[in-house]
Amino acid sequence: MATTTKTAASPKKNNQGFQGVRGAFWVIVVCFIIGFTAFYTWFGREANFADATRETAINVWGTIFHGGVIVPVIHSLLLTVVAMSIERWLAMSTAFGKGSLPKFVASIKAALNANDFAKAQQLCQQQRGSVANVVSASLNAYKEMENTSGIKKAQKVAKIQQAHEEATQLEMPTLTMNLPIIASIVTLGTLTGLLGTVVGMIRSFSALSAGGGADSAALSQGISEALINTAFGIGTSWLAVVSYNYYTNKVDKLTFALDEVGYSIAQTYEANHNEEA
Repeated sequence: MATTTKTAASPKKNNQGFQGVRGAFWVIVVCFIIGFTAFYTWFGREANFADATRETAINVWGTIFHGGVIVPVIHSLLLTVVAMSIERWLAMSTAFGKGSLPKFVASIKAALNANDFAKAQQLCQQQRGSVANVVSASLNAYKEMENTSGIKKAQKVAKIQQAHEEATQLEMPTLTMNLPIIASIVTLGTLTGLLGTVVGMIRSFSALSAGGGADSAALSQGISEALINTAFGIGTSWLAVVSYNYYTNKVDKLTFALDEVGYSIAQTYEANHNEEA
C-alpha cells in the first residue's frame, strides 16, 4: 500500500501593520542634524545672553549653550532614544495584535482543548500580530500532519514544533529590531556627558590659570557649565535604560506566550492521535 510522506512547508511571515524602521542609520542622522541645528539656532541665539560675545548667559538656554559642542551630541543621542522608543512602541503594538495577549492565549488553549481548530484560526485572524502569525503557522502544520501518513507520531509532533520555531524566528527580528541602538546609548550617554564635563573643567582651570588668580566665582561658573554635560548625559542614559528594559520585558512576555501556545498545540496533537507505524 502506497504511503504519502509530506513535510510541513516553511512558514511565511504575514506582514501586517508597522514592522519597524530598518534604516535606523538615517533616523540617527536626522536626530544629529536636529540636535546641532537647535543648539546653534535656539540655545545660541543672542537673546539668551547679556551681550553679543555670548559670555554671560541670562537664562537656562544660554547656560546650556556654554556646555560646549558636546551638548548637541548628547541632545542628538537623547533624540535618538526618543525616536527609537516611539518606533519600538509602534512595532510592539503591531506585534501584540489587536486584543489582550493573555486573553488571546487563553482563548487559543480553550479552542485547542475543544478540538475546535476553525475557532482557533478565526481567533488568529481577529488578533493578528506576531503571536497570531506563529499560532496560525503551527495550526497549518497540525492540519498538514493530519493528512500525512507513513511517519510516526513523534516525527509529526517534531515537525509541528519545527514549524512553530521557524515561524517564531521569522517574527523575532521585528521584536528586537533597533533595541541594540537603545542599549548602546545607555553607555554612550554617560560617557559623552563625562567627556563634556572633563573638557569644560579643563577650559575653566585653563582660564583661571591664564588670569593669574584663583577667582572662586569664575571657577564656580565653569564647574556649573561643565556639569551641564553630566546632567544631560545621565538623563539620556536614564531614559535609555528605562526604554530598553521596558521593551525587553515586552519581548520576553511575547516570547513566553509563543512558547506556551506552541507547547499546547504539540501536546494536543500528541493526545488526539494514536501512534502510527
